[in-house]
Amino acid sequence: MSNTKHSYLLSALMAAGLAFAAVSAQAAVDVAGAEAALKVNKCAKCHSVDKEKTGPSYKKTAEKYKGQADAEAKLYTHLTTGPKIKMDGEDDVHVKAKGDEASIKNMAQYILSR
Repeated sequence: MSNTKHSYLLSALMAAGLAFAAVSAQAAVDVAGAEAALKVNKCAKCHSVDKEKTGPSYKKTAEKYKGQADAEAKLYTHLTTGPKIKMDGEDDVHVKAKGDEASIKNMAQYILSR
């Protein structure tokens, strides 16, 4: 096999592997479980999938963290620590998410996949 054909084949295999990894990561999200956890935690009071409310949409949050290797860890920390945030121009505290670690990580993956 010539070097050119070998390079094309290698590139195609790498691209296929990356595409498979992306699909596998999205498939790992338990959508029903995440939506149930978001409902229990009353996240819809301030957030929506694609519309701005008092808090950013999940889509905007996903865009903010896109391409960051530690995105899930950052969002998990945000969901579990109750950090100070601005709401209606005033300082407030983000509500800490309830649930076990796996459930909260699933919520973070769901938000990042929007």
